[in-house]
Amino acid sequence: MTSEYDPPIQAVRDAVARALAEDLGPVGDITAALLPESAQGAVTLVARAEGVIAGTACVRETYAQLDKRVETAWNLDDGGAVEPGATIATIDGALRSVLTGERTALNFLCHLSGVATLTRQFVRSVSGRAQIWDTRKTLPGLRALEKAAVRAGGGVNHRGSLSDMVLVKDNHLGALGVTGAVKQAREMWPGRRVEVECDRAEQVQEALAAGADMVMLDNMTPESAAECVRLVRESARPETLVEISGGVTLENAGDYAATGADLLSTSVITQSAPALDIGLDLAPRANVPKGGRRYPAAE
Repeated sequence: MTSEYDPPIQAVRDAVARALAEDLGPVGDITAALLPESAQGAVTLVARAEGVIAGTACVRETYAQLDKRVETAWNLDDGGAVEPGATIATIDGALRSVLTGERTALNFLCHLSGVATLTRQFVRSVSGRAQIWDTRKTLPGLRALEKAAVRAGGGVNHRGSLSDMVLVKDNHLGALGVTGAVKQAREMWPGRRVEVECDRAEQVQEALAAGADMVMLDNMTPESAAECVRLVRESARPETLVEISGGVTLENAGDYAATGADLLSTSVITQSAPALDIGLDLAPRANVPKGGRRYPAAE
């Protein structure tokens, strides 16, 4: 079973396979091999801090690749909020397999939950006045996973790759100019959205005249951004989307949202999110919480 916040399954499988190969090394988990093959056990994933959960698909896939007999039972799906001490899930099966997968499962869950948690903080800071967008500043190989975590936190995904839309930035403008860049983009990629990065009001006006779908206000103060938003809303194309990028923080996101911009983009939510503290505790089987959404690892 998947949720709207899950990344593409192939991205999950590939990332987990690489992580397990890195962790197992040439001969596998030589510590877990000390345990009797017959030993069975259950562990609980417990939140140590307040946050938002993301990355459950990676945990399930970890055990699917290690041992199809291991089952996971979830009390929360991606996007669910947790308080310190909350039990997120129970993992039950051969103790060797359960413990071998511990670090890989937690690495994904803690990191991606951290992304979701920080995204939720940004979303709350703007009080619904603007959307929070991510960027392409992601860990190599984990973009689809991190962007899914952004969605779990209530954010919105900017382009996932360079093929998704035309974003004309300052280095492109040095060779093309705003009007020329928009015109050429329309001719070459008529089905793609065209956005122009602007660092001053004159560029915003030129981008509007050229027919850009979006303007990005880059590294402007809230005051300068507000003036540029006013130019857009009073133009012949007031529906043009306005994105603010560069220097957006939790402390000033509210000020930028007050400008009337549609979108605030920040790399902080993927590039600098602290991991959510989640522990894995060994529990006697008699004390394992009942209920929750159960998944055989092979699913």
